[in-house]
Amino acid sequence: MKKIEDCVVKRKGHTEHYDPKKVYASVYAAALSCHYSETKSEKIADKITSKINSWIKVEVKNKKCVLSYSIRDKVYENLNKIDKDVALMYKHHLDLS
Repeated sequence: MKKIEDCVVKRKGHTEHYDPKKVYASVYAAALSCHYSETKSEKIADKITSKINSWIKVEVKNKKCVLSYSIRDKVYENLNKIDKDVALMYKHHLDLS
């Protein structure tokens, strides 16, 4: 039996392991794009990654898999609460990919 951390359904339908490093990297890059220092970018990325890790463990523990867009939406929602500029940069980057 797979744990929720082990099953993320991607856009094209395939699954892969949940990787908190991907959340961290995308938030970190968005913060750097806002011309924040590496230290401030790291703090924002750490905070959001921690929130997403907790959300995955608590909120979706009864599901077999979590959809990648649900993770992206939750990242954006949490970012928007702490830094609207980084949230906008994060969303803009997603729209381009």
